[in-house]
Formats: sequence, C-alpha cells, structure tokens
Amino acid sequence: MTSRRLIVTADDFGNTLAVNEAVERANRDGILTCASLMVAAPFAADAVERARRTPSLKVGLHLVLRDGKPVLPPAEIPDLVKPDGSFRDGEFSSGVAWFLRPRVRRQLAAEIEAQFRAFAATGLALDHVNAHKHAHVHPTAASLILAIGKRYGMRALRVPNEDADFVAALENKRAPFVARLLAPWMNLLRAKVQRAGVATADRVVGLAWTGYVTEDRVRKLLASLPPGVTELYAHPGADYHGRGDLEFQALIAPSVIEAARGIERISFTDVR
Repeated sequence: MTSRRLIVTADDFGNTLAVNEAVERANRDGILTCASLMVAAPFAADAVERARRTPSLKVGLHLVLRDGKPVLPPAEIPDLVKPDGSFRDGEFSSGVAWFLRPRVRRQLAAEIEAQFRAFAATGLALDHVNAHKHAHVHPTAASLILAIGKRYGMRALRVPNEDADFVAALENKRAPFVARLLAPWMNLLRAKVQRAGVATADRVVGLAWTGYVTEDRVRKLLASLPPGVTELYAHPGADYHGRGDLEFQALIAPSVIEAARGIERISFTDVR
C-alpha cells in the first residue's frame, strides 16, 4: 500500500515579521515542512534570511496577483493595478480581463515572470509554486504560470482540490454545496498540471479551514490521513478573526507532533 506522506505548507511567508517568526519556529519545533514566499512583501528579505539558515524548511513561490503589491513598477502594468500601485480589486472583473484582453494578459505574464525572477534572485531552491487566494486556478493564470515556471525550474504546483466530503466527515458534518461547484475548475487545473509534467499533491486540506486550522482538526486529519501525498496548508503567524495565532499553535502542539509519528513528512521536492 502507498505510504502516507504529508506536506505541511505555510503561506504568506514574508508578509509580516510575525509570520516569518512563526514559520521558522513551526519548522524547527513542529510539523511544518514548507513555506511559500511572497517576493514583494514587506518582510520578504527577512524571510529569505531565515530560510537560508533553516535548511530543513523548503521554500516555494507564493505568487501575488491580487490583494497585494506587484514586483514590476505600476507604469509597466497599468491594467493590473489601482492608482496606489496595488493590484485591482474584484476577482470576477480581473478574471474576465485576464481571459479576454490580450494587453492585460501580456502585463499579467510580465508580472508573473518578474516574480519568478525575483525568487530566483534569492538563491533559494524553488520547491513549489502556488498563488495568493488561489489566483492560479484561473485558466489564463494557470497556463501562464506553467509556461513561465518551467523556465525557472518549477517542479510542483498546488492544485487546491480539497475533498469536501473527507474534510466534513472529520467533523461529522455535511460538505457545503459550494465546494462541489469548484470541482470542475480543480479538475481542469489538475489536467493542465499533469500534461505539463509538473508534480502536485494527491489532495489538499486547508481551504475550508482557513483561519481555523486548529490543533483538534489537525490531529483528526492525521489520524485519518489516507495513503498518498496530502498537503495541509495553513497561515501561522496570522491573527485571524481576533482569536490569536491558532494555526501556529496547532502546528507545534505536542498532540499533533505525536499524531504525526509514522507519517512521512516531506516537501514537494520529494514528490515524483
């Protein structure tokens, strides 16, 4: 039987000093194996320094195409940004523009390449790629990332194909209907990734638990982890909903570390 293999990823590495500290500690003292770097974030340089001194932490690129600042000067990507230089709001309107307007697609491609280039400049090995708020699920963004990423050594891309029924069963609940509506988009992305020869996990957990990856939930997940490669992603260092850093505490909890015994903890580099 295929062994149970677990990737535990922290998103938003570089966003704040608190996130960086939590990522480093969760790798050193907990079950975290990977982090996804926002190359244009305020504390990206600090994150890179921490990664360099922490060889057990594998780092990937967390592409930011919404809700953040670009790498390129705003004048070079005017259709992607607001007057203050940050990315435009509105996932639907942005998605339509990415799909229908060649000029916007060219700017999007330029920004994606600039972020890959910025990651390469850190000297860190590129373990994986994903995108803030799962922007890479958009077909246009996915195609550009796969084409550009291969030139920069991209070996793995997150497909956020959370099994809603599996996650709901861990808590004796019914899966929300909206989760099933996302399935066709995830299947499309997975097919593209497979055709490109890029690795991905068999399943992802964390979508329904964003901001609430608690000790109890992680312990239940580990107890029921199926064979194959599962990625659990979280946001340690972030104070969601004013409840404190629950996700960091979950990743270093003694009960979680004990539950992880017998499970092979890996990075995307280990996925073939």
